[in-house]
Amino acid sequence: MSGVALDPAKFVREVRAEAAKVTWPSRKETLVTTGLVFAMAALTAIFFFVVDQAIGLSVRALFGGRI
Repeated sequence: MSGVALDPAKFVREVRAEAAKVTWPSRKETLVTTGLVFAMAALTAIFFFVVDQAIGLSVRALFGGRI
Protein backbone atom coordinates (compact mmCIF):
# COMPACT_ATOMS: atom_id res chain seq x y z
CA MET A 1 0.00 0.00 0.00
CA SER A 2 2.52 2.56 -1.09
CA GLY A 3 1.40 6.18 -1.15
CA VAL A 4 -1.59 5.58 1.10
CA ALA A 5 -1.57 7.62 4.30
CA LEU A 6 -3.90 6.85 7.17
CA ASP A 7 -4.80 10.38 8.26
CA PRO A 8 -8.42 10.53 9.43
CA ALA A 9 -8.43 14.35 9.65
CA LYS A 10 -7.30 14.65 6.02
CA PHE A 11 -9.94 12.13 4.98
CA VAL A 12 -12.69 14.13 6.70
CA ARG A 13 -11.47 17.37 5.06
CA GLU A 14 -11.51 15.72 1.63
CA VAL A 15 -14.99 14.28 2.20
CA ARG A 16 -16.30 17.71 3.21
CA ALA A 17 -14.66 19.29 0.16
CA GLU A 18 -16.28 16.73 -2.15
CA ALA A 19 -19.67 17.07 -0.43
CA ALA A 20 -19.51 20.84 -0.98
CA LYS A 21 -19.23 20.20 -4.74
CA VAL A 22 -22.52 18.29 -4.82
CA THR A 23 -25.41 20.05 -6.53
CA TRP A 24 -28.52 19.20 -4.54
CA PRO A 25 -31.91 19.20 -6.28
CA SER A 26 -34.47 21.83 -5.34
CA ARG A 27 -37.66 20.91 -3.49
CA LYS A 28 -39.65 21.22 -6.72
CA GLU A 29 -37.25 18.95 -8.65
CA THR A 30 -37.43 16.38 -5.85
CA LEU A 31 -41.24 16.41 -5.81
CA VAL A 32 -41.50 16.16 -9.60
CA THR A 33 -39.01 13.29 -9.73
CA THR A 34 -40.78 11.48 -6.89
CA GLY A 35 -44.11 11.87 -8.68
CA LEU A 36 -42.64 10.47 -11.88
CA VAL A 37 -41.19 7.49 -10.02
CA PHE A 38 -44.59 6.71 -8.47
CA ALA A 39 -46.32 7.12 -11.85
CA MET A 40 -43.86 4.80 -13.58
CA ALA A 41 -44.19 2.23 -10.78
CA ALA A 42 -47.99 2.33 -11.15
CA LEU A 43 -47.77 1.96 -14.95
CA THR A 44 -45.36 -0.93 -14.57
CA ALA A 45 -47.65 -2.64 -12.06
CA ILE A 46 -50.64 -2.22 -14.40
CA PHE A 47 -48.65 -3.54 -17.36
CA PHE A 48 -47.52 -6.66 -15.51
CA PHE A 49 -51.03 -7.23 -14.15
CA VAL A 50 -52.45 -7.14 -17.68
CA VAL A 51 -49.71 -9.42 -19.02
CA ASP A 52 -50.22 -11.85 -16.12
CA GLN A 53 -53.97 -11.96 -16.76
CA ALA A 54 -53.40 -12.55 -20.49
CA ILE A 55 -50.96 -15.37 -19.82
CA GLY A 56 -53.35 -16.88 -17.28
CA LEU A 57 -56.21 -16.78 -19.77
CA SER A 58 -54.00 -18.35 -22.43
CA VAL A 59 -52.92 -21.18 -20.14
CA ARG A 60 -56.51 -21.85 -19.05
CA ALA A 61 -57.64 -21.87 -22.69
CA LEU A 62 -54.76 -24.12 -23.67
CA PHE A 63 -55.35 -26.67 -20.94
CA GLY A 64 -59.15 -26.25 -20.86
CA GLY A 65 -60.04 -25.91 -17.24
CA ARG A 66 -59.23 -24.44 -13.92
CA ILE A 67 -55.65 -24.19 -12.83
